[in-house]
Amino acid sequence: MCGITGVLYADRHRTPDKADLKAMGDAIAHRGPAGEGFFKANNVGLVHRRLAIIDLAGGNQPIANEDESVQVVFNGEIYNYQELKQQLEARGHVFRTNSDTEVLVHLYEDHGRDLVKHLRGMFAFALWDARKGELLLARDHLGQKPLFIYRDNEKLLFGSELKAILAHPNVDRSIAPEAIEDYLTFGVIPGERSIFARVKRLPAAHTLVVSTNHFNMS
Repeated sequence: MCGITGVLYADRHRTPDKADLKAMGDAIAHRGPAGEGFFKANNVGLVHRRLAIIDLAGGNQPIANEDESVQVVFNGEIYNYQELKQQLEARGHVFRTNSDTEVLVHLYEDHGRDLVKHLRGMFAFALWDARKGELLLARDHLGQKPLFIYRDNEKLLFGSELKAILAHPNVDRSIAPEAIEDYLTFGVIPGERSIFARVKRLPAAHTLVVSTNHFNMS
């Protein structure tokens, strides 16, 4: 179990505050006691809390492609990563680590957001494409790994747990009345909802692309 979190601001000139990112990562430190990693540039910040399992020495995240234009933070396991790595190396991609995470950045270079069609595993990840100014969020086909998303007019936040999002200093914590009704009726909050009106779960088997050009989603 690892943990991921981060922020994307609508203002392309607003650099994330390192203290905010640290607080978000600290909120889910229990998910990754083996280490923490940060990436921030322009209006995006990515945080990873690591539980080291594969490539103990070289698998620290975020992990980038060859020219570092693509960055990824990842929670989960890709079961077919060795097969994918061999295919990617045969096409000329150069790997720096033996981790399954690095497969994602190279697979993205070849297939874009369709990279998830090639993955077998359980995962949630956030991938930043600096050239396009796009953040890609993805969740595995069965929804085994969680991913929460918060959005208002100025920013998008994501996290493996709600508490990572709530650690950001400027979050609308308005409660969703329909979520309370669901909980009182079913004992759980089903579907995409959370207890907070602005926080949703990314559904299983879904990807979400957020562009900073118009701060829209697809």
